[in-house]
Amino acid sequence: MIVLLLCVTSPLRAQDNHHYQTDFSIENFKERRLKILDAIGINSIALVQGTAGHAGFSVFRQSNTFYYLTGLESDHAYLLLNGKNKQATLYLPHRDKGREQGQGKILSAEDEELVKQLTGVNHVKGYEFLASDLLRTGLIKADAPTLYTPLSPAETGNDSRDELLYGQARTAADPWDGRASKESLFIDKLTSQYPQFQISDLSPILDEMRLIKSKEEILLIRKATQIAGLGIMESMRSTKPGIYEYQLDAAAKYIFYLNGARGDGYASIIGGGTNAYMGHYFHKTDILNDGDLVLMDYAPDYRYYTSDVTRIWPVNGKFDSSQKALYNYIVAYRDALFNYVKPGVTSEEVLDMAAKDMKEYLKGKTFEKPHYLKAVQEGIKFRGHFQHPVGMAVHDVGIVHRTPLKAGMVFTIDPMIWIPEERLYIRIEDMALVTETGVENLSGFVPSSIEAIEKTIKEKGLTEFRPATKLPFKNE
Repeated sequence: MIVLLLCVTSPLRAQDNHHYQTDFSIENFKERRLKILDAIGINSIALVQGTAGHAGFSVFRQSNTFYYLTGLESDHAYLLLNGKNKQATLYLPHRDKGREQGQGKILSAEDEELVKQLTGVNHVKGYEFLASDLLRTGLIKADAPTLYTPLSPAETGNDSRDELLYGQARTAADPWDGRASKESLFIDKLTSQYPQFQISDLSPILDEMRLIKSKEEILLIRKATQIAGLGIMESMRSTKPGIYEYQLDAAAKYIFYLNGARGDGYASIIGGGTNAYMGHYFHKTDILNDGDLVLMDYAPDYRYYTSDVTRIWPVNGKFDSSQKALYNYIVAYRDALFNYVKPGVTSEEVLDMAAKDMKEYLKGKTFEKPHYLKAVQEGIKFRGHFQHPVGMAVHDVGIVHRTPLKAGMVFTIDPMIWIPEERLYIRIEDMALVTETGVENLSGFVPSSIEAIEKTIKEKGLTEFRPATKLPFKNE
């Protein structure tokens, strides 16, 4: 009888246990929403659409923007910020008991007091009330408010705005598809129902906010970077001639999941030999060969934040003399760039000063082939070594180029060279956090010197302790 009672009550107890983030306080979210309200002004409202539920068995992940403002992971949710009364309202679907029985509690409109307590919003309603509440923001009177909403595509996982925009362009170019973006459909819906609204883009305001990371965000990025580095180091240990690129991916993934990641911050880039020449090589199907280098660029999705770390190392565990000269140049360039990152300087100034140092570095240096020297000289002219912001997305929003750097910015330093004559590509990538007094290399613990890399490769890795099983196998 006791066993039967436990069987009956435990599912109910599971449904009552709500899931909500613990990385940010109510005050964090209130402060972010207040910044938006201050930016849009009194006669304006902001409306943010959450992510729709996924079909099939995909695990739901909220959009970065909606999570940034609420921490809420319920699908089909909306957030309305009213500039007139400075209040925030969440609109949620109603409870789906059948769905909760299979997935656990999903915060819904029926959890009004709990959701207000968790998120700090003023009101929680069913999403059927959004239409009438939009009407009440000022449309009954002559002075219709401006409606701000994000026009940029929503990031919902291992994606970034630049890639999403390219994807939309490819869809638009397909005469048999041509689907409109979710954002454009939302705008069409709003303007068809409420033509009185003047629509403005909320994305620039959000981008500027997300560019400067809070101490809570920096902690998450730091953890994501540590997990990324540990995964890459495990892949170094697992490297030897004859294994596949995807086996290095498997070694890193184990470390990611072991340390609490929910998946990839972006699809891993693991290219052996000339595969590395393709900057975003995702196939990972080739065997790693003795004498080649292998490049790995990979980071996890950790509590809605990610990182971006890259290392390159010899498959056989030893850099040859030509590889050493090229690789040492890349490491020296990385160090030169970091030397000049601090608040108040611009990316252009950092690049100019580092390039000057690298011209001095090359004096007296020799390379085995003339086109190697040509490649490193061209590398000094290249302006892409100072790369992109990183945060909730690997190519995060905001601008770090040609603007004075500020404490709280996080971006990548990514020195690289191309040698087209041999289809070689050599680079490393590290995470730069601008501090009040200078810069911190968040990924500096990941081996980057030749000695440290060769020492790490000598250690036993996961693929040696538990090698791949030859398939298909027979059950005896």
